[in-house]
Amino acid sequence: YGTRRIGLALIWTAVLFATIGFAPSFGIVLVLAAAAGLGSGAYHPFGALMARAVSPDQQRNTAMSVYVTGGTIGVAIAPLFGALIFSLLGPRGTALMLVPGVCIAAWLLAELRSFRVAAPALEPDQAGVARAVPLIPMIAVVGVMMSRTWTVYSIETFIPSWYESLGYEAGFYGPLAATVVLASAVGTLGSGSLADRYGRRGVIIGSLVLTIPALLLFAQFTGPIAFVTAALIGLSAASTGPLMLVIAQQLMNRRAGMASGLILGIGFLTGAIGVPITGAIADSFGMPTAIRSQVLLVLATIALAWLLPTEQYLQDHQSSTATREQTPPGSNPVKL
Repeated sequence: YGTRRIGLALIWTAVLFATIGFAPSFGIVLVLAAAAGLGSGAYHPFGALMARAVSPDQQRNTAMSVYVTGGTIGVAIAPLFGALIFSLLGPRGTALMLVPGVCIAAWLLAELRSFRVAAPALEPDQAGVARAVPLIPMIAVVGVMMSRTWTVYSIETFIPSWYESLGYEAGFYGPLAATVVLASAVGTLGSGSLADRYGRRGVIIGSLVLTIPALLLFAQFTGPIAFVTAALIGLSAASTGPLMLVIAQQLMNRRAGMASGLILGIGFLTGAIGVPITGAIADSFGMPTAIRSQVLLVLATIALAWLLPTEQYLQDHQSSTATREQTPPGSNPVKL
């Protein structure tokens, strides 16, 4: 793959976001935002693929966690940065977004100029090998990612409306929502380091178990204590995304770019679908009940997570794939 695509995706996104403030109508705003989203969506798989390529195998979980944490921190500080720009310059202040976007893209391209990773060419007889993805482990990876994203997006989305209905001001529930995001950044780094030492499946299952009391406490106790329970949700529920990404890349080791796009895309899509479902439950039974209902989802996900591949399974899978690729078609290896 070409590293230039990463920079081009960033420039595309920056240019389109910069022009949103000049849109003459709401319809044009939607078109520009959708087009900018395409650039963002194109960047993330390329970025994950490059993070995988430049990191040593024994630190791959930590490296992917650092990559994802950068985006998480950006999500946390972007509203503050945007509010400052709009207060000073109005809607056309979006033009300033062009500067950091283009500068970062140029810096990234300069750093990667000497780094190239060529996609290995597949012989016709090897195409079937490359397509051989273990179905059950991959379904488990996708399912766990969907569940985690649903829970985190629901909490982040409904904190403002819930706490506003309880009579709290934006100065309270704004930082509370940001706490979930920032805690997830910390948890992401921690989970990557733990996974490099103890294995991904154990860390993922452990985080799922810890999410249950965090959700129950967050639903039960409101007020300042919610900063603690919200941080626990961020640390546990939102921290294992990079681990799912690395597992998918190893299961689809000859199509790591497709694996990155699949897992990241599934995450965004599940958030878009799951949040309205959580909102419907909240409308019918109240927000505390909607949050508690996430516990049922987590319990089902714990059962699914036992189907995630172990480190040994992934090593055997990659070794088996490599052996089959090196064996000439029609030959039978002889054991001595």
